[in-house]
Amino acid sequence: MAAGAAANLPDGRVGVVAGLSTTSSPFDLSGRGALVTGGGTHLGKAMARALASHGARVCIAGRRSAILVEAAADLNADGLDVAWRVVDITEPDQVDAVVGETAAELGDLSIMVCNAGASAEDRFPPDQPVQTFVDTLNSHLVGTFTCAQSATRAMRDAGRGGSIITVSSMQGSVASDPRLYAGLDLTYRPGPAYQSAKAGIIGLARNLAAELGPLGIRVNCISPGFIPKGDTNAEFVERGRRGNALGIVGQPDDLAGAVLLLASDAGRFLTGHNLIVDGGWSIC
Repeated sequence: MAAGAAANLPDGRVGVVAGLSTTSSPFDLSGRGALVTGGGTHLGKAMARALASHGARVCIAGRRSAILVEAAADLNADGLDVAWRVVDITEPDQVDAVVGETAAELGDLSIMVCNAGASAEDRFPPDQPVQTFVDTLNSHLVGTFTCAQSATRAMRDAGRGGSIITVSSMQGSVASDPRLYAGLDLTYRPGPAYQSAKAGIIGLARNLAAELGPLGIRVNCISPGFIPKGDTNAEFVERGRRGNALGIVGQPDDLAGAVLLLASDAGRFLTGHNLIVDGGWSIC
């Protein structure tokens, strides 16, 4: 068949052989249920918005109900189908309950975004309390595993496959440069605990991808770069802007394309991948 000729796709659509063009967009998520942990603020909320704006029914989850209520109301006001549930990802029973309830409510759970993770103060390595290190690993790395494991069981039992997306950081791949923080009065800076957890999340995604491929479950990772919140120290933001190849400041919506690619049929041949969205910071 010549390139560009029409072909019948497995789901009955008519597509084009040479490329992603089909009668419906490969980014269309209509009929799919998605759960986004840490979905009430900043990066999680932006990814939830992206999924919902492309047809997914979305549930955002996190520890603080007030933030979730506000975020869901904001997204609903834009005509997006978003619900919310409270969960502590360090509690496996809570995660299992929320995954089960979300799948039942949405009628499907084929997209899981493991974004939640809380960090304690990361001190200079010689002064780092061991318990702080352990707590950070539990929240970020073990919590991500717990969410991915629970979603895997739901997807396996439904027999439809799915997409699990873990969220790491560019600092899971490159070291945190102390000079970026020097002389600044910051409430938090990432250190050995955070970076170890985020590096582990990348490795976890690769292992799960290899294990779960036969079930039709794709597992990929997004590693955001410097995407500051609105109240971030101005000098710190400027240092971050100068530190990447593009010379711009990242915005939460800059993750929209990444999460849509990995969640949708456009990324059907992608698994075990770590997609770094950092403006080129990690190449400089």
